[in-house]
Amino acid sequence: MKKIISLILVLMFVIISICGCGSQSNKVTLRVYNWGEFIDMELLDKFEEETGIKVLYDVYTDNESLYAKIRNSGEDSYDIIVPSDYMIKKMISEDMLAKIDFNNIPNIKNINEAYLNPSYDPSGEYSVPYFYGMVGILYNKNKVDGKIKGMKDLFDEKYSRNVCMLYSMRDTIGMTLKMLGYSMNDTDPAHINEAKEILIKQKPNVLAYGTDELVPKVADGSAAMAMVYSGDGIVAATEDPENVEFVIPEEGSNIAMDSMVILKTSKHKSEAEKFINFMLDAENSAQNAIYTGYSTPNKEAWNLLSDEVKNDSRRYLTDEMMAKCEEFTSDNSHYVDAWDEILAQ
Repeated sequence: MKKIISLILVLMFVIISICGCGSQSNKVTLRVYNWGEFIDMELLDKFEEETGIKVLYDVYTDNESLYAKIRNSGEDSYDIIVPSDYMIKKMISEDMLAKIDFNNIPNIKNINEAYLNPSYDPSGEYSVPYFYGMVGILYNKNKVDGKIKGMKDLFDEKYSRNVCMLYSMRDTIGMTLKMLGYSMNDTDPAHINEAKEILIKQKPNVLAYGTDELVPKVADGSAAMAMVYSGDGIVAATEDPENVEFVIPEEGSNIAMDSMVILKTSKHKSEAEKFINFMLDAENSAQNAIYTGYSTPNKEAWNLLSDEVKNDSRRYLTDEMMAKCEEFTSDNSHYVDAWDEILAQ
C-alpha cells in the first residue's frame, strides 16, 4: 500500500510539473510597436490581467523609421504595429501585412462606418482604425506676440532660434506645401523645390527638429512654438492652459488615420486579434482617447466622452476646417531628396 501511495504521489508530482511547465511555455508574449505617447499604459496591464497574454511594448517616432525597422528585422519582428494611412497602403502593396479575421474582433461594430474601408485599405481586410489626428502648432503665450494662427508664423524671422519643426519629411514638407497654397500630396518637382528652399531659408529660426521631445521645449519656454501632433498639443494645452496654447493652422492640415495592423510574420495572430478587440472596447477606447488627446473613430467611445471634449474643435474639426484638410496619399519617394538637403543645411 505504501508503494502504491508513493507511486501515486510521484505520478501526481510529474503531472503537476508537466502542467506547470506547459503553462509557462505556452504563455504568449505579444510584441506591439506604436508611436510614442500613443496609449494609456494602464490598458496594457488591464489586457494582461484579462487575457494572461504578456505585452512587450516599443515605440517609434515616424512612419519611415517604423518601416525601416520592420523591413530589416525579418522574422524576429513585431506582431502589431500602428502605421499611418499612406504607410499602410505601402505595406499592403509589399505584402507585409496579414489579413485580419474579423470573427475574432466583434468590437469592430463600435467603429464609425465612415472610417471603414478607407482609400489606403479599400477592402478593409488589413487594418482597424485606432486614432486620427492632425498636425498643429503648440506655442508658449509668454514667448510670442499675440496669437499664433498658422504655418506662416513658424517662418517669421523674429522667432530666430525659437521654432521647433517635426522630424518628419511627410509632415514638414507637406504642411509647407499647404502654406504655399499647394496640395500636401503635390508631386510637382518645382513645387517641392519651392517648399525645400523656404524650409532651408527658415533654418536660422529652427532650434530643433524632433517629435515627442518638442512639447517640453515649448512648455518650459525653451522654444516659442513647435509643430506637433494634435494629441500631444492638446494634452499640453490642457495641462497648462495659462501658458500654452495649441491651434490647428488656419491654412488647414492633414487628417492622419493611424490604424492597428498585424504583420504577416506574426506568430501570434489570434492573440493579436484579441488585443485589437480589447482596444476597440468602448470604455477602453474612451479611456485611451482622453489620455492621449487624439480623436477617436470609435462611435461608442465617443458617446462616453464629456461634452467639453466632444465640442473641442481641435479634436473634432468643424466642417469649415475639415474642408481645408487632406489625407496623405502620395508616395514619400518624391520628398526624400528635398528632405536630405533641408537637414544637411
